[in-house]
Amino acid sequence: MKAKDYQAILQIASDIMGEGMHVVDSSGKSIIYNEEMAKLEKISVKDVLGKPFREVFSFIPEEESTLYRALKYNEATINEEQTYLNVYGKQVTTINSTMPIEVDGKVVAAIEVAKDITNIKNMSDTILELQESSIGYGGLDEDKVDKYGNPKIKKYTFDSLIGNNQKFREEVSLAGRAAKTDANVLIYGETGTGKELFAQSIHYGGARKKKPFLAQNCAALPESLLEGILFGTARGGFTGAVDRAGLFEQANGGTLLLDEVSAMPYELQGKLLRVLQEDYIRRVGGEKDIPVDVRIIATINEPAEKLIAEGALRNDLYFRLNIVNLNIPPLREHKEDIPVLAERFIQKSNARYGKEIWMISDKALEKLQKYDYPGNVRELENIITAAVSLADNEHVISDRDININRSYKQTSPLVSEFARETSSLAEYLEGIEKTVIQQHLVKNEGNVSKTARDLGMVRQNLQHKIRKYGLL
Repeated sequence: MKAKDYQAILQIASDIMGEGMHVVDSSGKSIIYNEEMAKLEKISVKDVLGKPFREVFSFIPEEESTLYRALKYNEATINEEQTYLNVYGKQVTTINSTMPIEVDGKVVAAIEVAKDITNIKNMSDTILELQESSIGYGGLDEDKVDKYGNPKIKKYTFDSLIGNNQKFREEVSLAGRAAKTDANVLIYGETGTGKELFAQSIHYGGARKKKPFLAQNCAALPESLLEGILFGTARGGFTGAVDRAGLFEQANGGTLLLDEVSAMPYELQGKLLRVLQEDYIRRVGGEKDIPVDVRIIATINEPAEKLIAEGALRNDLYFRLNIVNLNIPPLREHKEDIPVLAERFIQKSNARYGKEIWMISDKALEKLQKYDYPGNVRELENIITAAVSLADNEHVISDRDININRSYKQTSPLVSEFARETSSLAEYLEGIEKTVIQQHLVKNEGNVSKTARDLGMVRQNLQHKIRKYGLL
C-alpha cells in the first residue's frame, strides 16, 4: 500500500470520528484537514490542504501553535484548552491534543485533534461570573438578598426532607448531627433520591449557613474546563486564559457540593485530594498558593466499592471525603412515604399553577404505590406535577390523572418495535443496540461517560452510536 493510500484512509477515518483533525508533514505542509476542523475554524478545506499551515494560520502566534511546537521541539500537547480568534475574528475555544510523529528518531509529521467547546466554555464563564456577583464579588441589590446577605436562591433545610420511614429518618438524623460539625460528607443515593436536599440542609443547618453554598456537577464539563472552574485560572496559564477565581475561592468559608464526584477525571481527583490535604489551591497556570477554607460535600450515585473497583473513584480520595457517610434509600424501599410526599408536591404544584387540588383519590394512591420509581422522588414529583396541571377535577386527582412513564420500566430490549418479521437481522440487531443505549442514557440522565462505562464501551465509540441513532 502506498503512502497516498494510507493518507486517504486516515482522511476518511478522521471524517468518521466526528472531531477535528489536522496533519502536517515535516515541512509544515497540511496533508490532512477534515471537514469537522474546517467547520470549527470557519475555513475551507481546500484553502488549507497542500499549503504551509503557518501561512494559512498566520494569525496564531508561532510559539502558541501546538503544531509548530510539535514539529520544531518534538513537543506533545494532551487535552490542552486553547482560546483564539479564527480567520473571521470570532473567539473559539477548543480542547486540543497534538502529537509529533517520529520515525527513526526524526519528526516526520504532526497530528492535531481538536474538539470545539466554545459554547461550553461560554456557559462555564457565565456561571462563574454569576456566582462571583451573587456572593459579594460584585454585590447585589438589597431586594435580591436574604437577611444574611446571600442571594435569594432555592434553599433546602431539614424541613424539606419529608418521610417517616425508619431508614430515611436515620439518615436525616445523621445529617443533622453532621451539620453541627465541619467534617466532609459523602452522600450515596440513586439518581433522584434528593442528595442535594441533604447537602443544602447540612449547610444551612450549620455554622457556615451565612457563607456561600456552591455546587458543581463533575460530569457536566470536560477535564480542562472543570479544573479551571474549581481552582480558577491565571492570566497566561494557557492560550486565552484570564485571571478568574474558581469555585474553591468563591466558596471560601462556606460549602462546595461536588455532585457525581466519581465522574471527575482520575488525575483531577488527585489534585482535589491535595487541596483537601493542604487547604490551599493554585489556579490553573498560576504559581501562587491561595489558602481556602471550604467544607466539601460530595455525592455518588453508585456504591463506592463498585466505583473504586472500576477505577472511577480514587481510594485515597474516598477516605478523605467519607468522614461522614450518608446512604439515602431509594423510594421503592420506603413507599409508605408516598402519600405524604404526594401531598407536599400537590401543595407545591397548586402554588405554581394556581390550582386548588385538595386531595388524591385512593385509586390514584394505589396506582402510585404499585410503581417502583427508577427515577425515585424526583420522578414522583414529576408525576404529581403533571397530574395537578392536567387534572380533570378541580379539587381531586384521580387515577386517570396519574400518568406513569412506562419507558422507565425494565423490559427486555428483545421485545421492541424492531422485533418484526419484516426486519432484517442487521436492522433487528441495530434496534436492540439502540434500545440498550437509550435505556442506559435515561438511567444516567444523558451522562455519556457513565453510560460508556456501564456498557463497557470506549466513549468515542458511544458518541458515534448516539449520533448514528439520534439519541441526544
